[in-house]
Amino acid sequence: MVKRWNIVKADSNKVAALQKELGIHPALCKILVQRGIHTFDEAKNYFRPQMAHLHSPWLMKDMQKAVNRILAAFQRKEKILVFGDYDVDGTTAVAGMYSFLKKLHTDVAFYIPHRYKEGYGISKAGIDFAKENNFSLVIALDCGIKSVNLVDYAHTIGVDFIICDHHLPDEKTPQAVAVLNAKQADCPYPYKELCGCGVGFKLMCALCERLNIPFENAYEYLDLVATAIAADIVPITGENRVLAFYGLKKANENPNLGIKALATLSGAKLPLHIDNLVFMIAPRVNAAGRMDDASKAVQLFIASSGAEALQYAELLHSDNSDRKEADSGITAEALELISQNQHWAQRKSTVVYQSHWHKGVVGIVASRLIEQHYKPTVVLTENGNYATGSARSVPGFNLYEAIHACREHLLAYGGHFAAAGLTLEKHNIEIFRNKFEEVVSATIKEELLIPEIVIDAEISFKDITPAFYNILCQMEPFGPGNMAPVFITHNVVDTGFSKIIKENHLRVVVKQDDIVLTGIGFNMAGKFDIVASRQPFEIVFKIDENEWNGQKSLQLRVEDIRRE
Repeated sequence: MVKRWNIVKADSNKVAALQKELGIHPALCKILVQRGIHTFDEAKNYFRPQMAHLHSPWLMKDMQKAVNRILAAFQRKEKILVFGDYDVDGTTAVAGMYSFLKKLHTDVAFYIPHRYKEGYGISKAGIDFAKENNFSLVIALDCGIKSVNLVDYAHTIGVDFIICDHHLPDEKTPQAVAVLNAKQADCPYPYKELCGCGVGFKLMCALCERLNIPFENAYEYLDLVATAIAADIVPITGENRVLAFYGLKKANENPNLGIKALATLSGAKLPLHIDNLVFMIAPRVNAAGRMDDASKAVQLFIASSGAEALQYAELLHSDNSDRKEADSGITAEALELISQNQHWAQRKSTVVYQSHWHKGVVGIVASRLIEQHYKPTVVLTENGNYATGSARSVPGFNLYEAIHACREHLLAYGGHFAAAGLTLEKHNIEIFRNKFEEVVSATIKEELLIPEIVIDAEISFKDITPAFYNILCQMEPFGPGNMAPVFITHNVVDTGFSKIIKENHLRVVVKQDDIVLTGIGFNMAGKFDIVASRQPFEIVFKIDENEWNGQKSLQLRVEDIRRE
């Protein structure tokens, strides 16, 4: 697949000024300036995150009300129910809050709604469960900001709600005892990008302060917060960067037993990086909700022994194996369906449907299809009398607006810029497919149909030294808003030792001037001819470390190659 290269620019005067202050390679200074870092102090805060940099939890609207209500529940010996979504953010938030409260109050339980029986967010079944079991206070995490009617219903039957959410609120917010969400228009909290687990963590910190107990009581759950930040794809900037940094530190030094068990089962090597949380921990937690019941993910994170944690980790591992089998089979079927309908190739969108596909993995399948056919994609399956499914976008295209424009053919829909869910009558699938294509064709810019590689800086092979790499490592944790730097080098030639490995991957041994470096380009066997021609080419890459027989060396993680 052809990719477009976008080499990011930075103000040369600002780069030079920062380089004078820091005395590090200009390419690194350019990256820092691109990321909004212009002074020595800003760089110090970036490279040396401190828990002291976190904002006071009391800056968040309704924090006082939330803390007062919880303390009243302690005093009156009320039963408290911790309620959360079935994904990684929700289950880690519930596990952290439940464990924290359990040390302060005896009557605490948790509730995770069933993805298929109750759907996303606060459910009537959950409220009824609270009432039937005499829970008078529910703390909802990673959901609830749109549950106006359900919170009203809870109020009529004597169940109070505290909402800890990070999703965008509507004009009307629920009449809960307290709504903690920095995205509320009138909330003065300075950092707006916390995940649901992060909002719960701020509530724990406020309780520590009010009860005059050590902050360590909340910090104990930082590895769960880091896992939620990684999985929920929130920006790793500001407070999230501090929380992710110290959460990873805890995950490596004294991990939650559930994280330790999942890391062991998934074969992750220490030290854990943010990628391990994204690709090894998160899929196994999400698989519980996709394939079965996500409550076991909470049980994993609150386990009191390594043996118990391993037992739940094995259940999640099994769910994930089932999920992988389902999504690879459905992806293969969907790709075959696309190839059979060759007229779809001219379209700027993809909509596929089969009645037997597992509804828990259609979102993953949509993302897989975009890897092959780079266009906004909808994958539908049967759900009772209806068709239901998930949509995924290509970066830069507002998928929610496109789905919204097709609303006359839909029974229900919801989502955001990059992802959405929808339900429609089965007889309307073809009508929807055509309307969605009409909307996408009319609104998408042509360049958005070509994958983009954002390149941070140009360097030479001679710049790639252990000292240079050491500074790159200090830029971690990486993620949205602070991605791993991507470099470009010109006038590179093959040494004659590059080759295709395992049919799909390209192993390069290349040189610029007299410096030889090796590298790996996954699924890049198609670029071998450019390398093997022995003519100069441009190479785009990240830098990582390879360990072989106890020896460490720097290598290139190749992203793309072009002829000069």
